[in-house]
Amino acid sequence: MKAPRDGGSRIASVHNGSALFTGDAGSGESGIRQYIIENDLSECIIQLPNDIFYNTGIATYVWIISNVKEEKRKGKIQLINASSDKFYSKMRKSLGSKRNELTEDHIREIKRLYFAFEESGYSKLFRNEDFGYYQITVNQPERDEKGNIVTDSKRKPKADSALKDIENVPMQHGVDRQTLIDDYFVREVLPFAPDAWYDKAKMKVGYEIAFNKYFYQYEGLRPLAEIAADIMRLEAETDGLLKEIVEQ
Repeated sequence: MKAPRDGGSRIASVHNGSALFTGDAGSGESGIRQYIIENDLSECIIQLPNDIFYNTGIATYVWIISNVKEEKRKGKIQLINASSDKFYSKMRKSLGSKRNELTEDHIREIKRLYFAFEESGYSKLFRNEDFGYYQITVNQPERDEKGNIVTDSKRKPKADSALKDIENVPMQHGVDRQTLIDDYFVREVLPFAPDAWYDKAKMKVGYEIAFNKYFYQYEGLRPLAEIAADIMRLEAETDGLLKEIVEQ
């Protein structure tokens, strides 16, 4: 990328879904996301329709990376869901795994969402830290046969490895790390494990983008009468099939 003083750059990079979430806190994959997001380089991520490439039918995502963000985009990431049939047409003849295609009108609509930089059913705006979390290791004390806490030579509780757990504490804008973790620990851990503690030295930072969560749309159950009618129809079909087998 060109340095901002030289005009900067904007790059579009196509990935599968694993680039959004693969890798635990502290891993290389999460570290790449951390670098991109904490340096405010991620401008927009666009989910494309399935089946638009010749050699794969999986979902693909376009990451738009920029070091010359407009003022309104600084500190934020836009997610665009262009995976619905509103954004593609079925091909008359498939080419390998490619069954869908984007027309000029579809591309224009995706571009319109990108440049508008507004909240809608297909576009969501987030702060960078909305995708970050602090991963802490929660320990509980080991106990002897009588239920007493086992301590080490310094009279500190020994951690029971079988009870070790991991908690991911979501980042929050404007809240410092220690306050955020302490408040979370008091609220979410201590009510269920009063003797627990966490190792501050082993805290890790992670980033992941659960893309589908932000565009989830609840679909209500069908009416009971409709479900019952389908069950009765299937029972009738099965009964007829059984009769045919017996008569043969």
